[in-house]
Amino acid sequence: MKTFRDSLDQQDFVITGQLRLHENDTADDVLRQAETLADAMDAVSVTDCPYGVLHMAGLAAAALLVPRGIDPLLHLSTRDRNRLALKSELLGAVAIGVTSLLLQRGDALPDDVLPSQHQVFDTGAKRFLRIAGQLSDYREANDQSPLNPGTMATVFRPEDDWEPREIAAKVDAGARFIQTQICLDPRLLQNYMRFLVAARITRRCRVVVSVPVLSSADNARWLFNNLRGSVVPKSVVERFASASDEAAFGVQLAAEMIAAFREIPGVSGVNLSTTGTPEGIVAAARLATSGT
Repeated sequence: MKTFRDSLDQQDFVITGQLRLHENDTADDVLRQAETLADAMDAVSVTDCPYGVLHMAGLAAAALLVPRGIDPLLHLSTRDRNRLALKSELLGAVAIGVTSLLLQRGDALPDDVLPSQHQVFDTGAKRFLRIAGQLSDYREANDQSPLNPGTMATVFRPEDDWEPREIAAKVDAGARFIQTQICLDPRLLQNYMRFLVAARITRRCRVVVSVPVLSSADNARWLFNNLRGSVVPKSVVERFASASDEAAFGVQLAAEMIAAFREIPGVSGVNLSTTGTPEGIVAAARLATSGT
């Protein structure tokens, strides 16, 4: 099975597709999505209850994928687990054949989820990366495949004297790739990437940008108004609102972003998510590749 690590090492640009997991998903539901994505993606991304939305445990979803020859990119957040539980999840992931992990502190739970749910945050992303790195070193010393850990970063408009010290510290801690939050602004991303290239961050790890394949103008408005940190320009919302076929425009927009991001020095790939069906992710990836 070709892994996400292989793709990062061998390709100039990678594309991952994110499962859209729900509380009531069955194993068959997860496998149908994953198999739709697998042929067109370098890995299938498995989330960890983002924004406090309950779904099947990511480790369980990953365990369904590996026997089918589908490489999962498993997300693990420190928000919901202490260090003992995090180490246990890492060991379980390795045992079922997961090699690529997106390790993150995780976003704070939304106000409508609190205070009935407690947040742990027992450790930060850098410490979590070091824990994974120790496990990876042990595996490599015993002639086993090393792990491929990554973490998150936030695209923004830096001041002229900004230096990406926090990102460099995460790379020092063992991150082999960085995934950004949702970004639909090529100019902002290009400016941000200038700083990472200048600091030689992109020589030490790969940068993957999150791109949503939106299915409606309402989705675009919701991201614009509600999802903290997401970069969704007002012009994107306006373009969506004027589209005659919103779902088709969502695919076209994602393909435009993929094509634009390919040209930005230092960007090594995209992670595609959707509010619609996995077929939309596949269509966007293929449209960007074909250019038609």
